[in-house]
Amino acid sequence: MITVVGESLIDLVGPAAGRTFASLPGGSPANVAVGLARLGNQVTLATHLGDDTFGRLVRGHLERSGADIRILPGPKEPTSLAIATLDTEGVADYDFRIAWDPHEPPVLDGSCRAVHTGSLATTLAPGADVLEAFMAAEHTRGAVTLSLDPNIRPSLLPPRAEVVERVERQVAMVDVVKVSSEDLAWLHPEEKDTEVARRWLASGPALVVVTRGAAGAWAVTAAGEARQPAPPVKAVDTVGAGDAFTAGVLDWLGRADLLGGARRGELAGLDGRALSDLLRTAAVIAGITCTRQGAEPPTRTEIAA
Repeated sequence: MITVVGESLIDLVGPAAGRTFASLPGGSPANVAVGLARLGNQVTLATHLGDDTFGRLVRGHLERSGADIRILPGPKEPTSLAIATLDTEGVADYDFRIAWDPHEPPVLDGSCRAVHTGSLATTLAPGADVLEAFMAAEHTRGAVTLSLDPNIRPSLLPPRAEVVERVERQVAMVDVVKVSSEDLAWLHPEEKDTEVARRWLASGPALVVVTRGAAGAWAVTAAGEARQPAPPVKAVDTVGAGDAFTAGVLDWLGRADLLGGARRGELAGLDGRALSDLLRTAAVIAGITCTRQGAEPPTRTEIAA
């Protein structure tokens, strides 16, 4: 079982010059939970949802996909919104109306083998402080695989230096990091993405994966590295593609029996050949997601087809 912790919201998606927007369920952690559930994993999303129309829309989307929902204790707020405006190539620019203030972290089920989090949940105070303390406690306990996608949203964040300090502190606590080259360019504009990834690997994680959009992805462990081109697709938009990729990575690791604290040594031992297969699998999942409007990752049956 995999637990995902973080925001769920409504994406209002439309063209940059348009006036009509579609209301689509989203939020990076919620998208990962949906992706994992559609691939056949048992997954719980610990999140905030308002008791309103948008909240019911998001809840229905998660439940139909097969994800369980656990509402974290905190103030009663309306369901959060992300306004995603698309350029002519389908690439999204975001504006947010969000609150993230869980008073307590989730209590993990005894069968949980991995925890994934990231995005606004790990960078937006005050909830980020609660979640970071939870990550530190789970790192010390060592019973589950910890996964992080920083998924930087600069418009909502404090000064860069504070964000860099927080992200790097969290990276050192986890086992798996998936990060976009765009995020790395914002965090460390003077360094190559491979340089940052290798430095992060040395700080604690067993696996670091860098996604590069249409240029593909790259991954590194202590035992090897690999590059993978992106599959050629006709993109409708890129909303949720990175989250679908993350779900693909975690699904691959689960099917390879590499999730759980006891498997960390084997995870760190993934060689170039295994990493290539991991990246190829995740890239196909992300590519299919790009052919659809909004964050709609595929099922395993759709991938096989």
